[in-house]
Amino acid sequence: MTGTDASLPDGVERRELDGDDRLCTRGPPEYGEPTDGEWRAWDARRSKLGGMLELGMDTGLSGGETVLYLGAANGTTVSHVADFAGPTYAVEFSPRPVRDLLDACEPRSNLFPLLKDARRPETYAHVVEAGCDVLVQDVATRGQADVAVENRRFLADDGRLLLAVKARSEDVAAAPDAVFDDVLADLESTYEVLETRPLDRFHEDHLGVVATPR
Repeated sequence: MTGTDASLPDGVERRELDGDDRLCTRGPPEYGEPTDGEWRAWDARRSKLGGMLELGMDTGLSGGETVLYLGAANGTTVSHVADFAGPTYAVEFSPRPVRDLLDACEPRSNLFPLLKDARRPETYAHVVEAGCDVLVQDVATRGQADVAVENRRFLADDGRLLLAVKARSEDVAAAPDAVFDDVLADLESTYEVLETRPLDRFHEDHLGVVATPR
């Protein structure tokens, strides 16, 4: 059983897997997720962007976009993105998860791994094409707004920032709502925030943000 959802990009569908209605992309499995033929479940509890889609946020994704993904880790989410997107650049700072990321890249000719620090975009500016349609950011570091601002250089003027703010990475002692307010304020000079939504249903103390460059 399949279901179409106008809020989902082409290449992402809701399908019944193991008796549950699940978000799915078409591609080889990477982390033991349930499958249905060529389709594999996109587990929102392991993916901030998956959580944003499950919550119905207006990500602006339609399928086929050029994507810069910051904080790719072992490739769980970015592999799903590459299933439906165009060229997808996956930036990850830590060498250990990059080993798994390389495995996810192998069957996906459009997924390009970069062992780089998202806080230093100048180190991969020679690789990532300008005018990307989407900047997806999920980095566990202080200064998450600064990372988004510094990487704006790669984003098309009509592109989208899809940001998952992790409150505990900014300040473990501060109230998450206060952290979120500070991050949004720091984004204001560079981005217009279109939508925000707490991701607590799937990820505690996280805020999903959709924004576009000013």
